[in-house]
Amino acid sequence: MIKVAVTGATGFIGRHVLAELKKYNIDIVAVTRNALRMNDFDASVRIVQMDISVPPVDCFECLGKPDVLIHLAWDGLPNYNSLHHFETELSIQYQFLKVMVESGLSSLLVTGTCFEYGMQSGALSAAMPTKPSNPYGYAKDMLRQQLQYLKSTIPFNFTWGRLFYMYGEGQSKNSLFPLLKEAALRGDQVFNMSGGDQLRDYLPVEEVTRQIVQLAMAQSDIGPVNICSGKPISVRKLVEQWLAENNWEIKLNLGYYPYPDYEPMAFWGAQQMKFSHEGLA
Repeated sequence: MIKVAVTGATGFIGRHVLAELKKYNIDIVAVTRNALRMNDFDASVRIVQMDISVPPVDCFECLGKPDVLIHLAWDGLPNYNSLHHFETELSIQYQFLKVMVESGLSSLLVTGTCFEYGMQSGALSAAMPTKPSNPYGYAKDMLRQQLQYLKSTIPFNFTWGRLFYMYGEGQSKNSLFPLLKEAALRGDQVFNMSGGDQLRDYLPVEEVTRQIVQLAMAQSDIGPVNICSGKPISVRKLVEQWLAENNWEIKLNLGYYPYPDYEPMAFWGAQQMKFSHEGLA
């Protein structure tokens, strides 16, 4: 039976990844710094308490020698401009993953970010050169390159899944969807937001995690791939859809906030793969 380990298991994406993995006949290992945060998980998921910044030398064995690692863990978010990402986090991430690979891990999926593309606009293909323009995007892109160099000396299956935008249950309360939901349920008359003309690539978190799990379960050497819808949508239109779907009545105060200066006005992912319930097509 295949064994899949997941780091960052208690996070927004991690909890949805574990739920998606339970649809498969596999052994699941959830890695967390605080096992108490996983008291609500059923007994079929093995929980391992581990801080990857100071992992034991036998961390691969501690995780039960998994066949696949879905690596979601990353500290320092959502401050994308913090130097922590490349001054501290980058080294921690690489050293942990290097030990796992050297110890026998055969398939690794790591989540990257659309910020690796920097200020490039339009449809972004995973084959495009990366041009990160903030510390978080830079650190993620450097980790990808380090792992690719590692793969040239120790062969392993490596997939780098670049995440775009997502929404859903368990998301940070400071994200767009939770803020809108809270304001609507509270009975606010208006919701302050940007002009909403920026084009983005949004998916519900359930679809994001479905793609992550299918890529991981393929146990193939896929390399960089976008985890996205491939369809641009304006933030204003997306918010209006959420209002209609949930029968929320609230007026949008457009232009209250300026547009972010760390991302272009219009960009979205270009998909390279088709996904089916049976796996990769």
